[in-house]
Amino acid sequence: MTASSLPGLERLMSTCERLGLALRTEPPGHAPPRAGTQVSGHVLDPLLAAVYSRLGKAAFATDAAGLVLFRVNEAENELERENRWEPGSPLEQVALPVFLFGGEPGLACSYATVPSLADTRGLQPVVLVDTHEEPYVLPVASSVDGFFDTWSHYLEALVAQPDYAHYGSAALTFPWGVPELLARDRKLVESLRAGRFDPLMKKTDSTAHWVSQVLSAAAP
Repeated sequence: MTASSLPGLERLMSTCERLGLALRTEPPGHAPPRAGTQVSGHVLDPLLAAVYSRLGKAAFATDAAGLVLFRVNEAENELERENRWEPGSPLEQVALPVFLFGGEPGLACSYATVPSLADTRGLQPVVLVDTHEEPYVLPVASSVDGFFDTWSHYLEALVAQPDYAHYGSAALTFPWGVPELLARDRKLVESLRAGRFDPLMKKTDSTAHWVSQVLSAAAP
């Protein structure tokens, strides 16, 4: 994977610019982490490595919903720091190891890859990890770049909400409020149907209903 093979990231950046949403990026470090290398005991996803070969840090739409990627350069390696578990970490309650790479500023919500669920090309799916009170996990994309693509469509749907100017991101939450956007990711849908994410997801009525909405939206 190369920095040029990230159409989802390209779409997210262009969507922020087109909608007039905040976009801030920093250049990559001189020695960005390589695909397949170990970072805090996790195998680095090839698409995430491609992102860091292009960007040292990025912040998307922080004046709307907000997605910030951890900084990796010569001065700071937030990937290492944020994935270094301390005793009592909420992540201990997550059934499969996850690798955090960013999140929404000011909230206990992070986005992570799942190394043990990598496909035959080594691409890892992306999940939302919410550690506020009782931790829970929701699958949101079959790959890192697919996540950027879906999130760009979410931004378009968010700013189109009639009450967006008044409520901001609360007008349409991700991923709970946009099952039809996640259903566009056919590989994610296949994995949900096959139960690959079952060990990660708590079996609650709200989670089961949301998964059924995604699957229904993907039905031919």
